[in-house]
Amino acid sequence: MPYSLAGRNVLITGGSRGLGALSVEKFASEGSNIAINYMSSKETAEKLASDVASKYNVKTVVIQGDAGIKQDCINTVHSAIEQLGGLDIIISNAGWTKITNFGDLDAMDDDDWDKCWSVNVKSSLHLFKAALPTFNANPDGGVFLITASIAGVTATGSSLPYAVTKAACKLFFRGWFWMNDSLWTVIHLMKCLAQTQGAKVRVNAILPGLLLTEWGQRFPPEKIEGWTNATVLKRAVSDSSPKATLKALMITQPEVEDCADMFITLAKNASMTGQAIQIGM
Repeated sequence: MPYSLAGRNVLITGGSRGLGALSVEKFASEGSNIAINYMSSKETAEKLASDVASKYNVKTVVIQGDAGIKQDCINTVHSAIEQLGGLDIIISNAGWTKITNFGDLDAMDDDDWDKCWSVNVKSSLHLFKAALPTFNANPDGGVFLITASIAGVTATGSSLPYAVTKAACKLFFRGWFWMNDSLWTVIHLMKCLAQTQGAKVRVNAILPGLLLTEWGQRFPPEKIEGWTNATVLKRAVSDSSPKATLKALMITQPEVEDCADMFITLAKNASMTGQAIQIGM
């Protein structure tokens, strides 16, 4: 039997913009109550919460917190539980990177690598640990979903640290979490959790390609063109002329909604865990 989302309590980190914001609306449309985590976009988060609550007649709350700080992750989970009255689903969506020349080893310093690791990998671990007692106490368990990236399985992306840390999510899922094997870390993190944390919690990840959200539009046009030409579906330029604006590309680019829809699918599917679903390539 599918896992109904009606009446579920959902926490979405990085929920005020882009894929996070669209996921907020998708889950609200299913009847879920939503805790929207944001780091700095308070007004954007509050407007989204107000609009969604009014449109779908669900409860929404906003919670400030930096995914790169352990205590903020813990506090965010506890606040969501307190304000919503429980917690059933977490979408670990917050991420961080810099847009660099991918092969330039000097483009990001140690602080950048540490921030990438903290936000893209450790935040999922902190969120999961904080929520696990509640998930295990729920009659229907819990769902933990991660936004990883195609950059985690291919040598590409906005920066080398981003690709390495997004790969880290995969290590988590399978139970292989070797610090010296960081090339597979975020995706493996998901698999480790799925295989080691019991039958009541389903853990999965999606691996998007380049999403032309507000963040994706920061990429130089030549990087967007290069990425698009390297993909099989070439979705970023479908229905657009070669001179289309980045805004037009985002409108015709289906991956953002496809990713949000996949979160819904994974949340509902009671038989899947430990899976990394690649979207677009």
